[in-house]
Amino acid sequence: MPVTRPTDGEYVCHGITWATGDPRLLLAPLPGGPLVHAEIMNQRLGFRALGTGRWCTGRYQFADTIRVEPLACPDRAPAEQSGQCTRCGGQDDFRFAHQVHQGGHAPEVLRRYMEQPHWLYLATFADGTPKIGTAAEPRKRSRLDEQGALFATYLAKADDGRTVRHLEDALTRRLNVPQTVRAAAKLQALSELRDLSTAQAAHEKDVTRAAETLADMNTAAVLEQWTAPAEGARMRRAGMKCALYPHDLREGEHGFTLDSFIGSQALAALDREDDMAYLLDLGALKGRRIVLGPFNSRKTAVQSALF
Repeated sequence: MPVTRPTDGEYVCHGITWATGDPRLLLAPLPGGPLVHAEIMNQRLGFRALGTGRWCTGRYQFADTIRVEPLACPDRAPAEQSGQCTRCGGQDDFRFAHQVHQGGHAPEVLRRYMEQPHWLYLATFADGTPKIGTAAEPRKRSRLDEQGALFATYLAKADDGRTVRHLEDALTRRLNVPQTVRAAAKLQALSELRDLSTAQAAHEKDVTRAAETLADMNTAAVLEQWTAPAEGARMRRAGMKCALYPHDLREGEHGFTLDSFIGSQALAALDREDDMAYLLDLGALKGRRIVLGPFNSRKTAVQSALF
């Protein structure tokens, strides 16, 4: 897929991806064309949100037996179920991945994909909230980079996707640890972050509990620590002045420079004269139509917080 800096024009936004090893804005140009991984780290991003509707974010296709890649909706159609139009949803074989270990339907391409090694991980967010998750071998790194966690540990490596999902469900039941955390909760937790010690202590405690539970299940734990991307270093620094971005990204005009990322959450500066850093979640743009261009955010008085 093309990797480029953002250019002016109209797009359907597919959100943030870390597939290239750093945060990129994944964009489907209108009226057509392949998806673009737009560079936004340390870049000025200006856009205008168009309307309140949601638009199809395409589907995944199997590039070979071990990788999947996103495709734009060929019709750039309005979204229906699960952020997709009927056409893309019906052609998306990857949508069965989360039920295949429970005996659900598995197309041949998905079956081959699930036969490769998978990883089980535990991620912890800024307020100490944990989640259990899985990643296929090719997505081992990028899957965790996109989560928006402060700490994470790979708990175990399974021979295939079915096995790792059974382990995931078992830890969720036994430890009462969720498999999803809301994006709004991640953002709010980051806005209230004062130091890393609370989240780190919670993570270490939960990893110990998970390892003990895996041992009870006769499953060997690997306990390999995930290394947080350098792009998030500024957001992990305690005592920095910041505020939640005061505008809804899904409407109106916006413009800022992005200089730090944790998952889809970012720190933004409105202009050089403003020493305030604003915390926002670019994941809110997923499924929205936007026009990239020389737009600016409205100035608003905000209450700062130590971050």
